[in-house]
Amino acid sequence: MASSPSSLSSPRAKPEAATVQDVARLAGVSPATVSRILTGAARVAEDKRRAVEAAIQKLKFRPNLSARGLRSGSTHTIGVLTQELESPYFANAAKGVDQALTGSGYAPIVVPGHWNPEEEIERVALLTARKVDGLIVLGGRMSDAQIAELAQQQPVAVIGRRMSAPGVISFYQDQVEGGRLATEHLIQLGHRRIAHIAGPANQVDAQERKEGFMLAHRQAGLSVDPALIVEGDFMEGGGITAMETLLASGHDFTAVFCANDQSLWGAKLVLHRRGVQVPEALSLVGFDDLSQSKYMTPPVTTVRQHTFAMGQAAAWALLAELGAAPEEPAPVVPAIRLEVRETTTSPPAASKARSARAR
Repeated sequence: MASSPSSLSSPRAKPEAATVQDVARLAGVSPATVSRILTGAARVAEDKRRAVEAAIQKLKFRPNLSARGLRSGSTHTIGVLTQELESPYFANAAKGVDQALTGSGYAPIVVPGHWNPEEEIERVALLTARKVDGLIVLGGRMSDAQIAELAQQQPVAVIGRRMSAPGVISFYQDQVEGGRLATEHLIQLGHRRIAHIAGPANQVDAQERKEGFMLAHRQAGLSVDPALIVEGDFMEGGGITAMETLLASGHDFTAVFCANDQSLWGAKLVLHRRGVQVPEALSLVGFDDLSQSKYMTPPVTTVRQHTFAMGQAAAWALLAELGAAPEEPAPVVPAIRLEVRETTTSPPAASKARSARAR
């Protein structure tokens, strides 16, 4: 039996989307004021801002970002070049960026460079082709000259390197001082034979942390045994390999300064498998203070880098460059510091005696 026309279901007509004019009428302001609030192009009185925000919520207004971008030349996006998406260090900085951009009308686009300069340049070109309004570079191996060139096209904030160039804002924590603090802590506990699992020799932060390790020894009037310095790769696997190399070397040592927390995690796994107690038999210090380090058994003594705060500050600085700075004050990045937890203690008595004879 054929259905009658009245029994056929007809699609519901979609309600018309609210417009800027609708928001303006409800809020009692001009459409231009609504646009200024949406774009962050200028400061608006707080009572007008609240009225517009209430109208937007009531009308469920969704701005047409594509159309707005075509008119203004802005895409309201910030490109973020990281290195490894799975890295807790870079993830923490990216979280800081995202938190600072929340509510600003800008959104991050995150791409990895995998510590490959050619790939980093390719990914940045991708971001530039998408007309990002600004760029945040987390670490990496692009040269300062390449970053300075990028800053001629849009403002750039860099995290983890010191540089000065027009259009570039740099956020850096003192890596030499961090390495010095970590090693000084072990020396003050009585350690004299301290090993170092270094980062990759071609990375400036690894070089500077090693420099801090050497500096603390010089300040204490102690010599460094080159045999106790083993290069890692800033990853857990590299920490495993480096610790196995140290243990196989036959050289005495009572403590290890690891160039980052991830290296320490790998080194600690080797010690666990061999039944070496931390810190009773061997003390360990890391670098970065990644969140997992607080919850390991035992919790890790490490140098805190304020990566989340640097991410926040970098995003805030770009928003300021774009004329869209939040009303809140700029985030403050605290100085690098040592977090003493439970992977460090004085060396065993027998080791102290051996170290005294070695001096």
